[in-house]
Amino acid sequence: MAEASSASATKSDEEKVEMLDRLLTRLALCDDSNLQPLLSKLLPYTISSLSSQSSAVRNKVLEILSHVNKRVKHQPEIGLPLLELWNIYSEANAASMVRNFSILYIEMAMDRADTKQKEDLAAILLSGVSRLPLQHQEIILRLATKVIGECHSKGINDEVAAKYRMISDSQDRNVFLEFCLHTMLYQQSSQRECPPGLSIAQTNRVTGKQPLKNDILLTRKLGILNVIDAIELAPELVYPLYVASSVDCQEPVVKRGEKLLKKKAAGANLDDSDLINKLFLLFNGTAGSQSVAPESRITPANPALKAKLISIFCRSITAANSFPATLQCIFGCIYGSDTTSRLKQLGMEFTVWVFKHSKIDQLKLMGPVILSGILKSLDTVSSSESDATVRDSKTFAYQAIGLLAQRMPQLFRDKIDMAVRLFDALKVEAQHFRLSIQEATNSLATAYKGAPSTVLKDLEMLLLKNAQEEQSEVRFCVIRWATSLFDLQHCPSRFICMLGAADTKLDIREMALEGLLLVKDDGQIMSQKQELHYPKLGVMLDYILRQQPNLLDSSEMREQKLHFPSKTYLVMIQFLLKCFDSELEQDSSIKGSTDFQSSVKALCLLLEHAMAFEGSIELHARASKALIAIGSCMPELIASTYAQKVSWLRQLLSHVDLDTREAAARLLGFASSALDPAESSALISELIASVSGRRKIRFEEQHGALCAVGYVTADCMSRTPAIPDALFQTTLKCLVDVTNSETAPLASIATQALGHIGLIIPLPSLVIDSSSVDILVVLHEKLRKLLSGDDNKAIQKVVISIGHMCVKETSSSRLNIALDLIFSLSRSKVEDVLFAAGEALSFLWGGVPVTADLILKANYSLSMASNFLMGDVTSSLSKYISIEKNGAKEERNAKVRDAITKKLFDDLLYSTRKEDRCSGTVWLLSITMYCGHDPAIQKMLPDIQEAFSHLLGEQNELTQELASQGMSIVYELGDAAMKENLVHALVNSLTGSGKRKRAIKLDEDSEVFQEGVIGEGLSGGKLSTYKELCNVANEMGQPDLIYKFMDLANYQASLNSKRGAAFGFSKIAKQAGDALKPHLRSLIPRLVRYQYDPDKNVQDAMSHIWKSLVADSKKTIDENMDLIVDDLLIQCGSRLWRSRESSCLALADIIQGRKFDQVGKHLRKLWSASFRAMDDIKETVRNSGDKLCRALTSLTVRLSDVSLTDVSEARQTMDIVLPYLLTDGILSKVDSIRKASIGVVMKLAKGAGIAIRPHLSDLVCCMLESLSSLEDQGLNYVELHAANAGIQTEKLENLRISIAKGSPMWETLDLCIKVVDVESLDQLVPRLAQLVRSGVGLNTRVGVASFITLLVQKVGVEIKPYTSRLLRLLFPVVKDEKSAASKRAFAGACAAVLKHAAPTQAEKLIDDTVALHTGDKNYQVSCAILLKSYSSVASDALSGYLAAIIPAIFISRFEDDKVISSLFEELWEEHTSGERVALQLYLAEIVSLICEGIGSSSWASKKKSAQAISKLSDVLGESLSSYYPVLLQSLMKEIPGRLWEGKDALLDAIAALSVSCHKAISSDDPSTLNEILSIVSSACTKKAKKYREAALTCLEKKKMMPEFLVH
Repeated sequence: MAEASSASATKSDEEKVEMLDRLLTRLALCDDSNLQPLLSKLLPYTISSLSSQSSAVRNKVLEILSHVNKRVKHQPEIGLPLLELWNIYSEANAASMVRNFSILYIEMAMDRADTKQKEDLAAILLSGVSRLPLQHQEIILRLATKVIGECHSKGINDEVAAKYRMISDSQDRNVFLEFCLHTMLYQQSSQRECPPGLSIAQTNRVTGKQPLKNDILLTRKLGILNVIDAIELAPELVYPLYVASSVDCQEPVVKRGEKLLKKKAAGANLDDSDLINKLFLLFNGTAGSQSVAPESRITPANPALKAKLISIFCRSITAANSFPATLQCIFGCIYGSDTTSRLKQLGMEFTVWVFKHSKIDQLKLMGPVILSGILKSLDTVSSSESDATVRDSKTFAYQAIGLLAQRMPQLFRDKIDMAVRLFDALKVEAQHFRLSIQEATNSLATAYKGAPSTVLKDLEMLLLKNAQEEQSEVRFCVIRWATSLFDLQHCPSRFICMLGAADTKLDIREMALEGLLLVKDDGQIMSQKQELHYPKLGVMLDYILRQQPNLLDSSEMREQKLHFPSKTYLVMIQFLLKCFDSELEQDSSIKGSTDFQSSVKALCLLLEHAMAFEGSIELHARASKALIAIGSCMPELIASTYAQKVSWLRQLLSHVDLDTREAAARLLGFASSALDPAESSALISELIASVSGRRKIRFEEQHGALCAVGYVTADCMSRTPAIPDALFQTTLKCLVDVTNSETAPLASIATQALGHIGLIIPLPSLVIDSSSVDILVVLHEKLRKLLSGDDNKAIQKVVISIGHMCVKETSSSRLNIALDLIFSLSRSKVEDVLFAAGEALSFLWGGVPVTADLILKANYSLSMASNFLMGDVTSSLSKYISIEKNGAKEERNAKVRDAITKKLFDDLLYSTRKEDRCSGTVWLLSITMYCGHDPAIQKMLPDIQEAFSHLLGEQNELTQELASQGMSIVYELGDAAMKENLVHALVNSLTGSGKRKRAIKLDEDSEVFQEGVIGEGLSGGKLSTYKELCNVANEMGQPDLIYKFMDLANYQASLNSKRGAAFGFSKIAKQAGDALKPHLRSLIPRLVRYQYDPDKNVQDAMSHIWKSLVADSKKTIDENMDLIVDDLLIQCGSRLWRSRESSCLALADIIQGRKFDQVGKHLRKLWSASFRAMDDIKETVRNSGDKLCRALTSLTVRLSDVSLTDVSEARQTMDIVLPYLLTDGILSKVDSIRKASIGVVMKLAKGAGIAIRPHLSDLVCCMLESLSSLEDQGLNYVELHAANAGIQTEKLENLRISIAKGSPMWETLDLCIKVVDVESLDQLVPRLAQLVRSGVGLNTRVGVASFITLLVQKVGVEIKPYTSRLLRLLFPVVKDEKSAASKRAFAGACAAVLKHAAPTQAEKLIDDTVALHTGDKNYQVSCAILLKSYSSVASDALSGYLAAIIPAIFISRFEDDKVISSLFEELWEEHTSGERVALQLYLAEIVSLICEGIGSSSWASKKKSAQAISKLSDVLGESLSSYYPVLLQSLMKEIPGRLWEGKDALLDAIAALSVSCHKAISSDDPSTLNEILSIVSSACTKKAKKYREAALTCLEKKKMMPEFLVH
């Protein structure tokens, strides 16, 4: 068996050799012109034969291949069988030798193939390339990229792109992409060196045998970019390629690369580890790696690519965590051999990014190394270098240090070297670096928190050393470190802050004050007070005194120098007082300790030092008040200390500052308590003498002396024994005389002194000439005069003094005088005066919980303590003891209270004058607040509540706010029943169901509106009082108008009541708590709306109550969402514009960020409310409607976007919103609503994706109809008058269509096309068909046709079930359409449908189309346009019917109408490559159609048929001989008979036919010539000149033929 098989193989090999020998002989005998067909069969067989093991066969093959090589080497036009060679190569069992030779000849064949072959095969070559041997892989990749460069550098068609997209194997794609990247990185170089970013092996892989030239490189790179773009790969895969191309040295590549980088790779995930590793490999290379073979070592990228890459790394978290590549990259930028200043800058920027975003375990590895590198770079860069990139590098370096300090504080915490370095840098570096150094320094501060005590001590010294440096940045950082690094109890840092408080820079001063907690907004500090721990007074003072020991050297002469600036002293005093207060609060028993007393004495010395002449007035006032503050807590110490310094205090009584003088006078009052009676009497006598002496003294001295007289006398009268009566009478007489004789400032001080004395004892009668008289009687007129003056400060002092005088008074006559004087201020418009009068009335009422010592020996004021009645007075007064009570006083108090009550409730609170109501409110609130626990007030609470409730509706803001404050106080003071009634009343006011309990009778002067609220009168005067409103109503002849005015006023009052109730509510909400819960359901929706009220005051008031009632605003709104939205939707339709406006604004705010389950049920109503508001009569409401519409748009788009919302919810959103927008929005008559609706619909279509499919039919039809309905009407007008204006109708139509295609409607239609699927067609096609039949307007009709075209292109063969219906519909429309643009659009749609139609449908349509060429002009134009569309869109479907089409086109070329003939001429040129060939191919059909035309009843058909015969004769000549009998017979039949326009064409045709076919005519039947001659001769006798001339011309042509000459 084996022998037989061997014999067979041997025989087979012999046969192969014989066969190959014959092939070689045939090859040798073949000439060059026939070589290519021979090689297409010979070469594949020959190479396949190499699989034989026979040496004879192989030798013969090599001989043949050698011959082939010699023959084709210098003849590139001879092609080789490319596809067959590739098939041989691709065979699974192909021998290695076969493959080796195949690949060589494939390479040769590729150079000789045509473009189409190359394009088709290049994509096929790449399939499976990853599995090829490396050498073959390189050849294939080079071939593919070569073809790509040659064929696709300017673009790639869809068919070829689809082939590239079929490369499905990821390894194949990766190999191809890697080769493309290497090609992109390759740059031509004059030196024989490896291009940056490549290794030697990669370079050889790209180039092959020889370097690539620049022009080849350019086309190859552009081709690669186009192909990669067409393949549509994931952005992460193509990102490195696009990045490399964007920094290429050739401009076209750069532009294309940048465009693709932005367009296709912008969405790449820069945190993809594979992508970042590839980019780092590009950046760093592997040149320094010893483990890689030398030829495989990749050089680092060039500087331009490095700069691009590092900017990418600065956006990647993964890049920041890719140790050690990250470290290598940073050091390459900063210290690399080829680095640039720009790279250094970017390297520092990347360092900042790494420090900010790297994980801590990575940072621990890199941080110390990078920090050392940064410090080294800072040391090497000169501070004088001015290059911008160098500056940026240093800036980033300092930023990096700051970030590293935040992330790795342990690197810096154990020593202060870095702190010293940065503080020194702040001093020496240029100004433009200081901000970044400052930020780094501030960041470094956090690193030292928790540092060892020795380090902190060193830092203290460093900060003290730099606290007064010249550079403001240094001082700023010192203060920042002092405040952030150390706590409040740390004395050195607080001392630094005290120094900083006097800085010239505002920001440093403010930061220093914050460090001392002395900022002006004390509200926040007070709330944190429990957590604050101030240093001990003694410790803080000791540190200050160690820094400045001279502070203890106090001099009573006030001539010493200040050792600190005044501003430092100011904050030092404030802070030390806080330390003092804090220590006393912690332990009040400390007052008796010797250490504390010594500290207080030292503090007093410091304060005395601050009183030096050199200090500012503000400092003197602060220091003197600080002494009073200390005295109020430790009166004995201050009294004993300053009893020895009376002369020093006497100096201060003449100080230029009023506050300082008053403080000195109080201190004298303190000091007098430590003096014996004789010394006190002497002091009073000296003071009186200075005031009443004949020597004229300065005002300041008088003022100070009078103040001191009051305080010292009051103190002496409180002691036993008191001063002598004579001296007391002298004192009183002096004060009365001053009051009566001096101007208001001094008179008020004298009255104040009397008041201070009156706090201690009842003022006795004044003995004048042995008769006694009451002091108030003596001063009555003067005081009245003072109170009616215009010195408001004097009035306040006087009125409070009157109250003080009556504290101990029991005489009813004196009390009546006092009340009369106070009540005279009821019409005052000065708020401070009213507050002062209220305070005085409270003292008269009795029960004010304030002692005389508190007023005389402390910086205390009732009005200030209660924050002018708006604060919580209970807490501020609770620590003071009430003035004692006795029977006589109670009787006196009852009378006073009756008088005050009568005045308030009968005259003021319900007065017709707003001034009276305002003063009544202030005074009632003062008495309620200061004397609230008095039983008399408790009994009056219901009346007080009613009064305050009534006053809530006041227009005056002060009245309203105080009334609401009064409500809260009444609530606090009242019992449970009253609290409940009050809550109900306030809720009713807010919800609009409350009623005013008491009516006010209007006088003619009663102010109904505030001035300017409702404009001016007819004469230009104001309109505010009742009388003025009545006059306007009468002047207009409409007396009933006054009722409308009053209705408006009532409405204004109700708004004011709501605002006032809100203020009241905000006060009591915290106390009411549970009592309000039942009402929240009705309150919350209204409160939400009122917060958006157009009136800013109402907004503020409602915001107050909202914050008081609601702890968590978001949670409350979420829980009551449905309730709120329902109420707001109802109010959107209110008759009140402010309700409509506020409701829209509220809805716009609360719907933001909501989920579908929260707003889904309200969506339709919300859109309805929005559109209604956008069409409102009032502009502000329309604006709020626009805002609501924008918010709704954002909400709806988000809820319908399938990438952001669940698909089911997105569909539900679309089901609710889209139909409403399409029916009520886009079809609205309001322009703004239409525009908004279209914008929303377009956004919905863009984001909704597949969720829009159920609505496609409605949406598409609406958009198509809108193309015309929403078109600018001006274009319609222009079209009507186009002819008159000389504008071509067709150009105008094209303009209108181009505008429509740029509209949002068309953009929406494009989006709709993208989501169409097969299921959508069932609904969409019938609606489109209906629109084709009934749609009106040029844009709509062109639009529907274009949409059908796009739809067919999108769904492809899926349109087949609908083709019959569409063709039956579209074809008649094309025929009947008058507009050329519309006709072309429908023809395009018809052609698109034809492409997928069944053969029978296609045949019928084409036959019907061809038949149109015999119709009228419109039909002929339709025929031409349809045929053109078919040929361009459905050429495959048309190819089988050319026999019917070409004849019609040929004959129609001869139409008289130039428009029609030119259309068919274009078609003829398009369908025929050569006229003669085409005519010969379809001659039978043409002749048949010509005969039909000549025989028709239409003269035009006869004429063009005759012209066609002439053309046939001219082109074909003798080739027409076989058809001349039919043509000649038709012509001869038509020539006799009547003449008609154009009949001469028949004579021209018969002449042309006779000339071209004269041989055939003569040989077939010579008698035919006689017949022709006879017919033409008879035509010469016709009367029509043109026809006769044509006949003679015909005869003239025939005379040239010998046969005719015989006849």
